[in-house]
Amino acid sequence: MYLFHSISDCIGVRASAPRGGARAMEAPVQTEMVELVPNGKHSEGLLPVVTPTAGNQRVESPRRSCVEGEGFLQKSPSKEPHFTDFEGKTSFGMSVFNLSNAIMGSGILGLAYAMANTGIILFLFLLTAIALLSSYSIHLLLKSSGIVGIRAYEQLGYRAFGMPGKLAAALAITLQNIGAMSSYLYIIKSELPLVIRAFLNLQDHTSDWYVNGNYLVILVSVIVILPLALMRQLGYLGYSSGFSLSCMVFFLIAVIYKKFHVPCPLPPNSNTTGNVSLTEVIKEEVPLEVETEAAAFCTPSYFTLNIQTAYTIPIMAFAFVCHPEVLPIYTELKDPSKRKMQHISNLSIAVMYVMYFLAALFGYLTFYDGVESELLHTYNKVDPFDVLILCVRVAVLTAVTLTVPIVLFPVRRAIQQMLFQSQEFSWLRHTLIATSLLICINLLVIFAPTILGIFGIIGATSAPCLIFIFPAIFYFRIVPTEKEPARSTPKILALCFAVLGLLLMTMSLSFIIIDWVSGTGHHGGSH
Repeated sequence: MYLFHSISDCIGVRASAPRGGARAMEAPVQTEMVELVPNGKHSEGLLPVVTPTAGNQRVESPRRSCVEGEGFLQKSPSKEPHFTDFEGKTSFGMSVFNLSNAIMGSGILGLAYAMANTGIILFLFLLTAIALLSSYSIHLLLKSSGIVGIRAYEQLGYRAFGMPGKLAAALAITLQNIGAMSSYLYIIKSELPLVIRAFLNLQDHTSDWYVNGNYLVILVSVIVILPLALMRQLGYLGYSSGFSLSCMVFFLIAVIYKKFHVPCPLPPNSNTTGNVSLTEVIKEEVPLEVETEAAAFCTPSYFTLNIQTAYTIPIMAFAFVCHPEVLPIYTELKDPSKRKMQHISNLSIAVMYVMYFLAALFGYLTFYDGVESELLHTYNKVDPFDVLILCVRVAVLTAVTLTVPIVLFPVRRAIQQMLFQSQEFSWLRHTLIATSLLICINLLVIFAPTILGIFGIIGATSAPCLIFIFPAIFYFRIVPTEKEPARSTPKILALCFAVLGLLLMTMSLSFIIIDWVSGTGHHGGSH
């Protein structure tokens, strides 16, 4: 088994004069007297900036974007500048907590549907494979960052392939985070009307605006999300991480609890709380043939292959995407090293792996093949006025609403690097980008037919790039051939990793397109 560990604990690049001999003759060196400080300002110091050239040579670049110089923590004046230029103060435990929150997303709500279309054993195998591969890709990112002293995904792309690499990384991050925000807002659109209807005890569907999901998602975006997204620094928004994770843990506990209190199969056209006495009465009234069919329906499948299986890999890959946040968390880590950050990543992925599997397992064992693409919506079949499910809906809505502004920040930063990389901070541009993003995402959510349309397309494109392809090819280009030849085992494994990501992307997109062309239903219910 491949051990995910770093070779060196060196995390910085020292600014020094060229060392004599042939090394100094490889390429002309220009040293820029800049030092990264918070808010993208420059001050005097020594920090050589390396850019890629033809072949394997690297030369110092005289320019650096002010956006790329954005800082996270205050600079320590007592220490010689290194690639972060900031002294990390975040503990090991808090870093695990932050990365776990970055991994956790609304993808957990679609995993029960994925298990229904793969079976328990195949789902467990795929989930384990995706988790291990995600850990390996983080290893590649951390090793690449240690070689050249980079703390942002886009900058690794710039160091490996110049501006095309930087734009490709920024585009993938933009698509992935737009997909995440779209899924969050879709949950608000589908669940908030149910919560309001339950609070007002409205059993009949009405056409009033306050139970219309399209109006409500716009209202929440304007009143709650936009003001938080307009903050210049993430800062105190990080305090919502713990609360968001707590809400998701409450969701998991409720799913496990409901497995033992919801009858199978569900009685037709009835709202039941799933108590034992009612279940027994229903069983006494149904004929023997129906009981036989019910027993077959309520039997779990351990291995299933169908056209809907194509959605399983994108959903799980999308659920494990945390790579754009790895390097910023690494920057803020106290006493950082690649080995320590790899342990943090492995532990965070393991925690999310357990939560994902338990939520998928008990959600599937509650509704079996009747589970819908969005798990919470399936509980509406049981009892739309159930107090516990109502509390779960409120918790999930709160978690995803507070997460949207945090996810929006990397997208805005990527857009600024692509279009306004050399310009100073502007409140007008800052506001216009956030407002435009929310408008586009609201339009996508309102007109997208199902949440799997979002998970399938975004997960099948951006997620394989961020998890498989980019870390591998960046590693292959950045690590010097003097340290690891092109035919060395680590680089060959990295190339195989990139090919695997390309195959997964092609396969997933092909199945999704075939599914759409054939007109086969690809969701578990109507949204």
